[in-house]
Amino acid sequence: MIVNLLTNLLQVIIGISSGMAVGGGFVAFLTVLGVIPRLIQLSKTGRMLKVYIGCVIAGSMFGTYLSFSSVNLEQPLVFIVIWGLFHGIFNGMLAAALTEVLNVFPILSKRIGLEGYLLWMLMAIVFGKVAGSLFQWIYFVK
Repeated sequence: MIVNLLTNLLQVIIGISSGMAVGGGFVAFLTVLGVIPRLIQLSKTGRMLKVYIGCVIAGSMFGTYLSFSSVNLEQPLVFIVIWGLFHGIFNGMLAAALTEVLNVFPILSKRIGLEGYLLWMLMAIVFGKVAGSLFQWIYFVK
């Protein structure tokens, strides 16, 4: 009985500590790298700052809820396609903002000596990502 209680307490402590570490990393990612401010600047939507804050908080809370619950969202295919579209837009914008902030591709192209082929390198990455995503969705999602 005591061993079981101590084991559960240890799991709670590890879970809270891990959640705080991941949450701290996420906040650091968003604030230190300036991903969301850069996204706001590029999209010229500074007047909607409170909407951005609310969306980040609501999305984090909803994602946490879906991760820890056994909710099965049986929805029509149209809703799932729209949901996937929003996920893709978010991930694409986040990746674009991150590469914009870090100047990843210009630095990479200079380092490997392909300055003149930057557009081709970007297109190869985009088509590779699309092909990989389609393969994963068609092959593994049933």
